[in-house]
Amino acid sequence: MDLAYVCEWEKWPKSTHCPSVPLACAWSCRNLIAFTTDLRNDDQDLTRMIHILDTEHPWDVHSINSEHSEAITCLEWDQSGSRLLSADADGQIKCWTMADHLANSWESPVGSLVEGDPIVALSWLHNGVKLALHVEKSAASSFGEKFSRVKFSPSLTLFGGKPMEGWIAVTVSGLVTVSLLKPSGQVLTSTESLCRLRGRVALADIAFTGGGNIVVATADGSSASPVQFYKVCVSVVSEKCRIDTEILPSLFMRCTTDLNRRDRVPAITHLKFLARDMSEQVLLCASSQTTSVVECWSLRKEGLPVNNIFQQLSPAVGDKQPMILKWRILSATNDLDRVSAVALPKLPISLTNTDLKVASDTQFYPGLGLALAFHDGSVHIVHRLSLQSMAVFYSSAAPRSMDEPAIKRPRTTGPAVHFKAMQLSWTSLALVGIDNHGRLSMLRISPSLGHALDVGLALRHLLFLLEYCMVTGYDWWDILLHVQPGMVQSLVEKLHEEYTRQKAELQQVLSTRILAMKASLCKLSPCTVTRVCDYHAKLFLIAISSTLKSLLRPHVLNTPDKSPGDRLTEICTKITDVDIDKVMINLKTEEFVLDMNTLQALQQLLQWVGDFVLYLLASLPNQGSPLRPGHSFLRDGTSLGMLRELMVVIRIWGLLKPSCLPVYTATSDTQDSMSLLFRLLTKLWICCRDEGPTSEPDEALVDECCLLPSQLLIPNLDWLPVSDGLVSRLQPKQPLRLHFGKAPTLPGSATTLQLDGLIRAPGQPKMDHLRRLHLGAYPTEECKACTRCGCVTMLKSPNKATAVKQWEQRWIKNCLCGGLWRRLPLSYP
Repeated sequence: MDLAYVCEWEKWPKSTHCPSVPLACAWSCRNLIAFTTDLRNDDQDLTRMIHILDTEHPWDVHSINSEHSEAITCLEWDQSGSRLLSADADGQIKCWTMADHLANSWESPVGSLVEGDPIVALSWLHNGVKLALHVEKSAASSFGEKFSRVKFSPSLTLFGGKPMEGWIAVTVSGLVTVSLLKPSGQVLTSTESLCRLRGRVALADIAFTGGGNIVVATADGSSASPVQFYKVCVSVVSEKCRIDTEILPSLFMRCTTDLNRRDRVPAITHLKFLARDMSEQVLLCASSQTTSVVECWSLRKEGLPVNNIFQQLSPAVGDKQPMILKWRILSATNDLDRVSAVALPKLPISLTNTDLKVASDTQFYPGLGLALAFHDGSVHIVHRLSLQSMAVFYSSAAPRSMDEPAIKRPRTTGPAVHFKAMQLSWTSLALVGIDNHGRLSMLRISPSLGHALDVGLALRHLLFLLEYCMVTGYDWWDILLHVQPGMVQSLVEKLHEEYTRQKAELQQVLSTRILAMKASLCKLSPCTVTRVCDYHAKLFLIAISSTLKSLLRPHVLNTPDKSPGDRLTEICTKITDVDIDKVMINLKTEEFVLDMNTLQALQQLLQWVGDFVLYLLASLPNQGSPLRPGHSFLRDGTSLGMLRELMVVIRIWGLLKPSCLPVYTATSDTQDSMSLLFRLLTKLWICCRDEGPTSEPDEALVDECCLLPSQLLIPNLDWLPVSDGLVSRLQPKQPLRLHFGKAPTLPGSATTLQLDGLIRAPGQPKMDHLRRLHLGAYPTEECKACTRCGCVTMLKSPNKATAVKQWEQRWIKNCLCGGLWRRLPLSYP
């Protein structure tokens, strides 16, 4: 475990960000982190703030005045990572959503209230989606064997089985409140007591069962009192939310049953289920002013002993022994230093044996460990069942063993810097902590968790988690933290190899996601950095091809099963003629008829296709230089075939409206540029198409491509800008010191060293990378940028045409690479 970066607040003259009490923190599956602070001004007035940041750009924090009147006690992301719940000590719950799908613009349209009753636990209702990782099958070829869908019922369903959205909260007075989000946008709220005899609830946590029920664990804060468990069932009856509760078996902490230790740890300070969908295992921590004891418990079904007399009276009883639920302790620690924060894994690992067998294994998989932060500033990763130490991080204290008795340790003068809140990433490869000075620290957690691990095994661990992110759609930034430049080539090749083993249907679903994943990996190595441009260009090409084909409509409604786009692909694949007009003859041109305004609105996209074809063909004589962007397209038969289809479509549309055609600057007025490019493109495509044997381009084709610069002006393609993110600059493992709200001057990365010719100097015209519009050197329109690839586009559409709206719908929520959007200032560099 090592430190990646630290981000802290700058000191302002009239206001100060100080850690809130309690301090809440949450990490979403999109790698957005939310945490709280109190903004104190000169008059000592407090403003409850919620800060949301992207882990790739932690300095670009978005601070929200939450308008909570009391301290914020809970933060909780939903399963999609795009909505956030906040709850306070006055019983108010707010639901925050992205405004205009921007990661740095948030609004709270709905919420609920249990007036005057502080919220101690909060969770979204389960949507019924659970994907288990089978680590013992990580070498299997099929994703279906590695990751399986677990049968898990949603907390509440609408008509047709669709999960109903909403949240559940527990208050300090023992109430449980459920709020349901109706499809109309209204909020349906109901409140019920957990049991008839209500008592104070100092700590609580919420988990879900596979049958659709909810389990709530509560404690009054005293280790001498039992930890109570309740089953909660939610239903909708006559348009009203109904809550039914049932008492489950309770437990006393083991440390309180020992007469010698009963008074040593008088308070329960942490109560957590090991996972939201694992209601059978719970973690408890009891503390004093100086020490803590941590225990892990498991709920099991056990047979109830039956007296021999009853077995003789009723033989059926002997055959079927009655079963009861009972809590059993799995493990417990000795006296530790006082625990200040706990972070639990989110990775749903499925083990063939969920007992303590894995604790003794030499291979420690990510997700098997939970994090404990101590008041002396150290952080320990311990096994989630056996509580054995797996890795340690020391911030300032001298290294020591976690098993060393706390009473023997020398006391330091003054409180040490320690984490007050922590969260593990969704792959458990990174840990974020907020300390008692308000600083945010990002820690890397090795896949081996401190144990010996060779490079091959490390690659297999990272590959397994990358595949998991590919299947689930989760962001993989925390995995990139561990990828060294020497690993990139192997990871990309192995990832592609595993992808090609899957079924064709699954490959089609994951086709764009794997391209985005390859692009983010290639940024990390100077040897592969130019491929980043190729992967993003391919993403753009796939999106354009899908959009333009979807505009085609059959001339007669009762046509055969194939769409015009499918017939276009079939005919262009079958006919290998180099004459574009002969290919057009075989198509039903009436299916390509579009409105003239629509064709004109698409001109910028058609221009990019034409320019890209010209650029690729002009690059063919230099194909021996892999450092030139576009190199991988020259041997990619699928992409070349896609470009060939688009050239045919553009040719047909040009007959309807010549002004929509790509504009070329030719040396001869009689030059038919489209025919020339199509002929050369077809020859290149024949050399590497999937249906036939691959061959090298002949000398005649290379000679013709060499003459292209003398016939047509070769355009300068506007590639994606160099990303200003952190991940490619964290490889030396030297922690960066950053400040919130202040963009850093970062050391150069592999990207900046290799693409000097592609970097736009300040003051040069900027480009809308998705609409292919020039914005000028100093844009006056508001723009947004992708947090992952750096793609820039205008926030508002300048064109109201239907076809343009259809194109923009493809990336209104996320970039084409899947990254989130963030608003840019008008004076962005």
